[in-house]
Amino acid sequence: MAYRVTDADAAAFERDGYLFVENFLDAEETDLVTKAARGDASMQQHALDRTDTTGKVSKLALWNHPSNDIFGMVARSERVVNTMEHLLGGEVYHYHSKLMMKEPKVGGAWEWHQDYGYWYNNGCLYPYMASCMIAIDEATQENGCLQVLKGSHHIGRIHHTLAGDQTGADMERVEQAMKHHELVHCEMKPGTALFFHGNLLHASAPNTSDRPRWVLICCYNAARNNPYKEHGHPQYTPLEKVPDSAIKESAAAPLDSERAWLDNQKDRASQEEALKEG
Repeated sequence: MAYRVTDADAAAFERDGYLFVENFLDAEETDLVTKAARGDASMQQHALDRTDTTGKVSKLALWNHPSNDIFGMVARSERVVNTMEHLLGGEVYHYHSKLMMKEPKVGGAWEWHQDYGYWYNNGCLYPYMASCMIAIDEATQENGCLQVLKGSHHIGRIHHTLAGDQTGADMERVEQAMKHHELVHCEMKPGTALFFHGNLLHASAPNTSDRPRWVLICCYNAARNNPYKEHGHPQYTPLEKVPDSAIKESAAAPLDSERAWLDNQKDRASQEEALKEG
């Protein structure tokens, strides 16, 4: 049986800022998503480098609107969207999806940050936003799994500045938060999902192992939180849900090489300008 969110799950998400769901994708679904990710030439072509403060590099490919290929079917599936709507208390729409690729030995860290720390600058007035991270590879401490500060979303948005080629939270605040909130290493088997709040402080270490750490992340905004200005990510766009079975059924469909890839250069420039002003 496919996962269905419960009130107890929603209460845990509200308390902790995140929710683990093991076997969120079954073995066949996980294998199909993995093969699609590894074999998607367009994804590799549009992957961008993001440098940490030590100069190590992680890659990500990011797109705005979900299509009819397997990545779009995951993002539009009732399993994901219904969970998000329960956790965020109402209708949601797809804000963007991204494939994060941290390669063996060379994959860099992701600095401590909140996603809403920079989504705020995109015109989203409220932090009614969350992400669903699905492990493609096994995520361990050795290959740079996600780290979170449990319950830190209750702090509210923290000021962010540029950190390397990334956007990082004010480390003075992060260090204080570490005194009050448990550090959790989110080790995940392939197919495990982690739903996490837009204000949850999170980071990841470099990949020092000989194994890759790839994850698919689907991000959502509440429909009632429609950005008040245009930016690199979409304003409210009705999301057409699909049954969970569409994930497997879409495996034979061609991958969408013309996804709505984010104009990262334009987005990066506007992001840097907003951070300078803020």
